Amino acid sequence: MTYGIETPGKIIAVHLNYPSRIAQRGRTPAFPSYFFKPASSLAPTGGTIERPAGTELLAFEGEIALVIGKTARWVSPEDGWDYVSQVTAANDFGLYDLRAADKGSNVRNKGGDGFTPIGPAAIATDGITQDAWRVRTWVNGALVQDDTSDTLKFPFGQLVADLSQHMTLEPGDVILTGTPAGSSVVLPGDVVEVEVDAPNAPGAPTTGRLVTTVTQGTTAFGDFGNTPKTDDLQRVEAWGSEEEHAAAVAAGRATPLEGTPAQVLTPEIRAQLEGVAVATVSAALRKRGYVDIFIDGVYPNHEGDTILGTAKTLRFIPFRPDLFKAHGGGFNAQKRAFDTVNEGEVLVVEARGIPSTGTVGDVLALRAQVRGAAGIVTDGGVRDFAAVQEFDISVFSQGAHPSVLGRRHVPWETDVTIACGGAAVQPGDIIMGDRDGVLVIPPFLLAEVAAEAAAQERADAWVADRVAEGHAVDGLFPMNAEWRARYEAETGAE
Repeated sequence: MTYGIETPGKIIAVHLNYPSRIAQRGRTPAFPSYFFKPASSLAPTGGTIERPAGTELLAFEGEIALVIGKTARWVSPEDGWDYVSQVTAANDFGLYDLRAADKGSNVRNKGGDGFTPIGPAAIATDGITQDAWRVRTWVNGALVQDDTSDTLKFPFGQLVADLSQHMTLEPGDVILTGTPAGSSVVLPGDVVEVEVDAPNAPGAPTTGRLVTTVTQGTTAFGDFGNTPKTDDLQRVEAWGSEEEHAAAVAAGRATPLEGTPAQVLTPEIRAQLEGVAVATVSAALRKRGYVDIFIDGVYPNHEGDTILGTAKTLRFIPFRPDLFKAHGGGFNAQKRAFDTVNEGEVLVVEARGIPSTGTVGDVLALRAQVRGAAGIVTDGGVRDFAAVQEFDISVFSQGAHPSVLGRRHVPWETDVTIACGGAAVQPGDIIMGDRDGVLVIPPFLLAEVAAEAAAQERADAWVADRVAEGHAVDGLFPMNAEWRARYEAETGAE
């Protein structure tokens, strides 16, 4: 009894259950699906997990674990929860390098020794409903998963009932109920902690933190069986998204994708655009037929703010009670976006141009600032406006509004093409803004537009100096041949 419960006869794990994870994976199951984990994969709190030699994609999954208290066979979903006597924390580790070898069985990629830490304590379920539980995960002290059982697509009672149609569930059997969004890759030296609690139940019972330290294995797999193999798809799924993987690459924690495109918004282009007005860039875009690239109706929270970065997108849909119940709680799309925005990115929010509700508040704006975001653009309102103004981060919005999302919006999805202030915005687009407004630059046009706009800005500054000297604008703005020749002679411009 080293894990807070007796060693179970069966450990059954659910593939997908939390809406946040379902949205991340992009596939919605009609019914729950399962796999087995061997008892030899159990590990206690304070233990270690070995990342095998020759692998790179060991991923954690913080989960709520159900412990069966009495024999269950052919029970109903309404009665299923009654057969659960205890709840504890679990970490369903998996090795994406062996997923292809398993072809869905998960025998090798999730069955290794130490791949199922569980504990440290079990909470009796007496008097606590199945919707009252919370799971949280930390990596190296940073909170990365936070969700609750009231959001589940398949409630605990349904899982017990469904499994009891196919096999007898016996006292001590364990069901791992799925992981929320936020699961990602860990490296040797990382420390993962999982805690399950019932924060609103009497006494707020908790399992305590289930602590696992990742170590590096030295024994290679033999050539008499499948050996580790990975590809770009496995890397992206293991890290959680292309953006999370890119951030890990930038931090030196991940292998780059094959054929990773070169950085578009380079330091050289940033320097080129330093001091260039959005109005000047808009003129260069207009010459190329791009006239609907303005995010209309948004203004900066600090006078004089500018913004320049790569777009990360967040989309809200109109409020509906059932959809908000399914998608508004836990580690929802809004929280995921602010918790995963990377250095140099601009978080662009589609709020359908509705100013009468908040779309970002002080806590989330601070999270974006701490993560190094280049700014936030929303065509909706901002809560805690005065507090957000105290931060350094540039926020462009329609202004202040005190309400929360549930008044008009449901946080729906991230990293998709959106419409913000009348402009189409795709992840990876370049966002540029100043007091005149915010515009969207397609990445493939950035280099030529930046060069042209920078040259035009220099020419406009020279023209302004001539006007200040008393010259008339006729023939000077725009420059005729005579003025152009003088400008080129004085500046060396071509």
